[in-house]
Amino acid sequence: MDKKPKRRTRERILETSLRLFNDFGEPNVTTTVIADEMNISPGNLYYHFHSKDEIVNALFSDFERDIDKLFSAVGRRAASVEDIWLFVHLLFEIIWRNRYLYRDLPDLLTRNRLLEVHLGRILESKVRAATHACEGLVEAGEMQASASEIAALANNMAALATCWLSFEYARNPRRQVEGEALGRGVYQVMAMLAPFLVGDARLLLQRLSAEYLK
Repeated sequence: MDKKPKRRTRERILETSLRLFNDFGEPNVTTTVIADEMNISPGNLYYHFHSKDEIVNALFSDFERDIDKLFSAVGRRAASVEDIWLFVHLLFEIIWRNRYLYRDLPDLLTRNRLLEVHLGRILESKVRAATHACEGLVEAGEMQASASEIAALANNMAALATCWLSFEYARNPRRQVEGEALGRGVYQVMAMLAPFLVGDARLLLQRLSAEYLK
C-alpha cells in the first residue's frame, strides 16, 4: 500500500495554531508555545512564519475562502426555510472551526489591519445573504415582511451569528464552550424568522426547531 505523504511543516504549524487558538484563545498563545507543542525549534517555525500575525493571516485566508464558497452557493437560487436552516448550520460549522476568531474578535481587530478590512466585507456578505434569503421567502409567499423589516432582520441575523460564541463565553467564562453552542446558535438565528413566516413554512420551522429543543 502507498504511504500517505507526510504533512508539510507549514501545514502542521497552521493546524496546531488553530487548535491552540481555539482551546486557549489567540492572545494567550505565543509562537514559542506553538513550537513547543509541535516539538520543533522556534527557528524552524520562524522559517515558515515570521510572526504570529502571519499565522493568523494564513488561517484567516482559509476561513475567508470557506465563507466565500458558502455565500456564492447561496446566491445561485431562491431558498426555502429548510435551505436557509442548512445554510445557517454550515455557516456556524465554519464559525466553530474558527471560533478563536469570533471569541477574540475585538482584540484581533485592534491590531490586525488585514482582518479589519476583510472581516468588514464578510459581515456585509452575511447581511446580503440574509437579505436575499428573506426576499426569496417573501416572493414564494412563505413570509410576510416589508423591505424595512427585512433590512432590520438581515442585520440582526448577521449580528447574532457573529456574536453568538462571545455571548456564550460571557455567560459563563469558566466553562469551556462546547459544540452544543453551535446548535443553540443556529436555533436562535432561525427563531428570528418565526414571527414573519406563514403557513407551512412556519410549521416546518417549528419541526426543525424541535430537534434543537430536546
